[in-house]
Amino acid sequence: MATLGRRNLLPVSRAADAGAYLDAGPLGEVLLPRRYLTPAMRPGTQVDAFLYRDSEDRLVATTERPLAMVGEFACMEVQDISERAGAFLGWGLPKDLLLPFREQGKPVRLGQRVVVAVVMDGRTDRIIASAKVDDHLRRGLPLYRAGQEVDALVFARTPLGFGVVVENAWRGLLFHDGAPREVRYGERLRAFVRAVRDDGKVDLGFEPAGYARVAPLVERIMEALAAAGGTLPVGDHTPPQEVRTRFGASKKAFKQALGALYRERRIEISDGGIRALR
Repeated sequence: MATLGRRNLLPVSRAADAGAYLDAGPLGEVLLPRRYLTPAMRPGTQVDAFLYRDSEDRLVATTERPLAMVGEFACMEVQDISERAGAFLGWGLPKDLLLPFREQGKPVRLGQRVVVAVVMDGRTDRIIASAKVDDHLRRGLPLYRAGQEVDALVFARTPLGFGVVVENAWRGLLFHDGAPREVRYGERLRAFVRAVRDDGKVDLGFEPAGYARVAPLVERIMEALAAAGGTLPVGDHTPPQEVRTRFGASKKAFKQALGALYRERRIEISDGGIRALR
């Protein structure tokens, strides 16, 4: 069954001067404009298309991919503001996406980047954006395991870290500690689950827990030693920022990696730095 606001695999029912019509089942025939056609799109073949409404409120199909579909979240830029309707966001399609005043929370300005949920408006049956992110996150307990890698979209800053949308579904907190660089609002990044709280919120870190995060760093240190001729002027005394710049890791993870290398007798540690033993 074809779904408005999502990608659908739809058969071409017939060709027309304006393009090709796709059979969207209960939604009827939907025009795929000529600019999206390829020679392979003949009647009977199937097309992976996104369905939405054009500026005249007609159902239309496109092979382009929006920044987010219904049920997903993304950071979008305000392209225009209407005194009557709200703000219009660029979402990768010819028609901008409406962010109504009632869904803005705080008023937005032209050129501002805003993290929004893409939703169906129950009042108009149109696709709109909502900046009230928390209102559109799932409730319940997500089934994540400690150390699992997940997608995280940053939408808020807190005293402990960053409020994030986890896998387009859950509320998460990405802790500041271990950040290898500055994290920006609207950034999408990979993070690692630390724990799932009883209230369903997900605690996240920048690095996997335990040896899983140390193993890749161990090899980076050994590669850096080999490139430097076997010695490096780094150790417990090295500032955290230098560790992040040189190895892309936190000072804590770096010290754990040095400890692992020392126990394996792969390095020697002195006041002047470290030296490869094998």
